[in-house]
Amino acid sequence: QVQLVESGGGLVQSGGSLRLSCAASGFAFSAYDMSWFRQAPGKGLEWVSSITSSGYGEAYADSVAGRFTVIKDNDKEILYLYMNSLKSEDTAIYYCGSLRRGSQWASKIRSDYDPWGQGTQVTVSS
Repeated sequence: QVQLVESGGGLVQSGGSLRLSCAASGFAFSAYDMSWFRQAPGKGLEWVSSITSSGYGEAYADSVAGRFTVIKDNDKEILYLYMNSLKSEDTAIYYCGSLRRGSQWASKIRSDYDPWGQGTQVTVSS
């Protein structure tokens, strides 16, 4: 079964850290670029970060650059998002997605990703 399953979300105080995981199965994880998105309450979907299939190329939204780090472990078939110095505005449901072949690198378009995870909730208290 082709799927992505996120985990690691939770409640954390402002300034704290979390590590999100996105476990892949049913497809050639190592061959695909991956991304993280988030959706805050009452807001649209926001692109957060992307990483190349090899794991050696990264891109970040300005709002998280310097605080978040994306890592792709092709041996374990897991995508990670390390989040430090968390702020209340980071509160959101976080999703991971696999970039479709032929789509633009670090695409910010939801339909360019398949499969797509079910999301994990991150809540940052101030």
